[in-house]
Amino acid sequence: MAIVVTIQVIIGGVVTTCHHIRFFLVGSDEIWERFGIASWRAHLARLRLVVAAGLSLTVFAAAFWWSGAMTPRITWEPEPFFARAHVDESGILSVRLEIAMENEGMTPFVLTGLSMNIPGLRLLPAEETEEIEVDAGGREWLTRQIAITDCAAVPHEPRPVSFTYSTWMGSGSAEAMWGPWWMSNTAGGVPVAWQRALAVDACSKAVSGEWF
Repeated sequence: MAIVVTIQVIIGGVVTTCHHIRFFLVGSDEIWERFGIASWRAHLARLRLVVAAGLSLTVFAAAFWWSGAMTPRITWEPEPFFARAHVDESGILSVRLEIAMENEGMTPFVLTGLSMNIPGLRLLPAEETEEIEVDAGGREWLTRQIAITDCAAVPHEPRPVSFTYSTWMGSGSAEAMWGPWWMSNTAGGVPVAWQRALAVDACSKAVSGEWF
């Protein structure tokens, strides 16, 4: 920035004009402010701060979810090899099913309940306490009896199973999709929804009179 100062002086009857040019150093912030760029830079800085905070929150939430503190990360494995079917005195066909639960999270959890709403099937009350604690990275077994009320009504499509749980964060509920079972046929084997495979195997044996 420059300022020109003109001074006229009479020396010996002669008018003399003197020009003084003064230069002032101006900071970059003042230049940005004069051209209206300072406010834009402030907005940009605030935007960067908001983006950084959002990314940090996302990373924290992902790590928190991965730990299993909010919702347990469970691998469910209903074992067809250990399935045992029978018909009781009342003529009710049911299957005793062994279910493996593997905790893939870093937080222990307690399974407090299991339920299902699948046509043709009815989960019978647990014989013992249903609360099972699974350590971080641990594996536990759950045994339940499932009554088959209508063989033909059991759906071919996978259906979710609901469960309740508790962790140090509190209690909650969630749904899980159990993996398919493999059933042999002329082609060698095909994956079938676990509940359909269970019903087909048990109902086929009941009809053939294998248990009578």
